[in-house]
Amino acid sequence: MPSFSRQLVAQINLAALRHNLDCVRQCAQGAQIMAVVKADAYGHGLFRTFPALSEAEGLALMELDAAIALRRQHYTRRLLLLEGFFSEEELREISHHRIAAVVHHPEQVAILERTKLKRSLEVFLKVNTGMNRLGVKPDDVAGLCERLNASPAVAALRLMTHLGQAETRAGAEAPLAIFKEACRGLPYPRSIANSAGVLRFGDVGGDIVRPGLMLYGVSPLPDQTADSLDLRPVMSLRSELIAVQDVAAGQYVGYSDVFRTTHPTRIGVVACGYADGYPVTARNGTPVRVAGKQATLAGRVSMDMITVDITDIPEARVGSPVLLWGDDLPVEEVARWSGSIPYQLLCGVTRRVRFVTTEVGRIDFEL
Repeated sequence: MPSFSRQLVAQINLAALRHNLDCVRQCAQGAQIMAVVKADAYGHGLFRTFPALSEAEGLALMELDAAIALRRQHYTRRLLLLEGFFSEEELREISHHRIAAVVHHPEQVAILERTKLKRSLEVFLKVNTGMNRLGVKPDDVAGLCERLNASPAVAALRLMTHLGQAETRAGAEAPLAIFKEACRGLPYPRSIANSAGVLRFGDVGGDIVRPGLMLYGVSPLPDQTADSLDLRPVMSLRSELIAVQDVAAGQYVGYSDVFRTTHPTRIGVVACGYADGYPVTARNGTPVRVAGKQATLAGRVSMDMITVDITDIPEARVGSPVLLWGDDLPVEEVARWSGSIPYQLLCGVTRRVRFVTTEVGRIDFEL
């Protein structure tokens, strides 16, 4: 029996990922790079993408099981757990697999002090500099460093913080000043900059930078596009038209009567919906590329399909290629039209979408 599948593909361009890593290297002014690959490499697939990050000095992620799986795939460089550990059992696993850990709470320091390990580990002490999520109080840094230094479980100590508003220089000045004062006189390497920090503050990024979003070809800055920063999209979500409808003026398209034609309109039906990760909040007018030209969303996103206005693309037909975001359509733009953020769209592509990897350029679809 022949196999029929929806022509919906998330194309992952490893050459673009390598290029973006090079951009980080150029911006980071000699700092080591810990590439952030949490959330399955921002939805791109951890084991699909990590070979393209081989030139990074390490990888940072949230999930212990993923870190262990990387070790089993013979990844030998530094791995950093960004939320650290929450029990002695987890700490022993981390130690056994030679994984570094963030310590962001005094209780974690206590766990280190009371746990006997066969192998000591690298620890990043995280300082709360105003974001008020994770991190120890600035006034406690010196004392906690003294305790960590005295612990046999700690092989090496680093200091880190996270910049919650690095998009603007004004937003980063206060946290940077707090961090500098908290770490005054302490001789440990420092990790400060995320993607926005790398781009805005290459001179203060610290000894180790932690880029995430920019690696995947998305701008973290509200006033600059990825293209202007020489970042290339790694994921391109592609489909095709599965039907074309000629709709008279005054007719509704899709659910809930949110789109009504004002003139005779050609409507293209695209094999992609919210069950695939396309944002259900996308509004009429959201850009979609059909046959290489600009079309717009027309009607509510449904579970398996979207409908687009292709009136001005007369050559569009069943089987014409569709780009939902990627090469010629920044995911940032789709996110803006959806009242969302690029992170959510990239991380939200579901398992029923077929992923393919390529090293250069684009792919063509055949039925």
